[in-house]
Amino acid sequence: MRRRILLTAGAVAGALTLSACGGGGGASTATDSRGDITIWYSNNEQEIAWGKQMVDGWNADHPDEQITAQEIPAGASSEEVIGAAITAGNAPCLIFNTSPAAVPGFQKQGGLVNLSDFEDGEDYITARSGELAEQYRSEDGAFYQMPWKSNPVMIFYNKAMFAEAGLDAENPSLSTYDEFLDTARTIKESGVASFAINPAPTSEFFQPWFDFYPLYAAQTGGTQLVEDGAATFDDENGQAVAGFWRTLYDEQLAGQEQYQGDAFADGYAAMAIVGPWAISVYGDSVEWGSVPVPTADGTAPEETWTFSDAKNVGMFTACENKGTAWDVLKYATSEEQDGIWLEETGQMPLRADLTATYPDYFAENPAYEQFGDQASRTVEVPNVQNSVEIWQAFRDGYSEAVIFGDKDVDAFLSDTSAEVDSLAGGK
Repeated sequence: MRRRILLTAGAVAGALTLSACGGGGGASTATDSRGDITIWYSNNEQEIAWGKQMVDGWNADHPDEQITAQEIPAGASSEEVIGAAITAGNAPCLIFNTSPAAVPGFQKQGGLVNLSDFEDGEDYITARSGELAEQYRSEDGAFYQMPWKSNPVMIFYNKAMFAEAGLDAENPSLSTYDEFLDTARTIKESGVASFAINPAPTSEFFQPWFDFYPLYAAQTGGTQLVEDGAATFDDENGQAVAGFWRTLYDEQLAGQEQYQGDAFADGYAAMAIVGPWAISVYGDSVEWGSVPVPTADGTAPEETWTFSDAKNVGMFTACENKGTAWDVLKYATSEEQDGIWLEETGQMPLRADLTATYPDYFAENPAYEQFGDQASRTVEVPNVQNSVEIWQAFRDGYSEAVIFGDKDVDAFLSDTSAEVDSLAGGK
């Protein structure tokens, strides 16, 4: 299943703006208290399997510091459930499914522990994740999330459809915008699929992460949507990416109506923007290939950036035994456990030199090697206040101008940039 945040913007915005009262739940602020802890993890089958073995391994060696684990309780979204738990003061010690986009809101609620306060916090996080860790610092310079795992997105294409359309299925022309558009036109004209590519045209705040943002990351060589408190996209790079997608929609190479199902799996579209989770999902049902997302003039694969689609681990202030929680967090993100995670889920640990650390895994699973290499060049959502509101403002403007063509693209970039600047400034 797709590891995306399936929720409404309204629900998340409500959860992330809850009052901070009770956020700490009266728990000790000490970072050295020890004893039993509770953790939550995702309800994904593969992640549950990893979580259970991790808990069993810890508990076997720590009879006085036991972990009790459960899936995140059901709710409109995991973010809404976590926000409510912060307010009630009954959040678990660790949640292994924390969206980076939600971190600024959880932090504002007073719900997250500053991991940089642990004696070895900074050193452990930066040593494990390398330069990528810097994207996960909050505006005060500290870490309120452990960079954990990513699903770097790339272009999946249907080899059988490409061959039927008369295209080279082994070395497709998809690296530049002109090549991609020509290939998309050939697919459309051949009739092998209704659309060349069909990202969701819906209005949820997170949808730009799977159309505009990966290509913007690639086009800029790793620039976030907001940097130094200001929007970055009202420039020639933003114009190039938005113009590329406008052409796809204008020529009906991408659909403007929501498809009920998986457009790529069902053969409704010949291409999709997806992460390594798709390898096990599509399996043998689709004869697929994968390439990096395109740039205007083409970029070498080993230099191409993309969106991370990461989930991280948060430690919550209601935790009584933060010393144990920190040790568990380090255990769960150790080289051994990251290797087990890779084997169980096929998702990429946010670890420096990933492919060099696990050469046997990638040698035995060559389909994942490209994603392992790509994981070193990923862009995260900006860790800024009003994060969800920023993305919603961007999506609203993008939908109007790019998907539906009801507004000039340059005007969208300019107007939305000003709105994002205001939101990033706390207004």
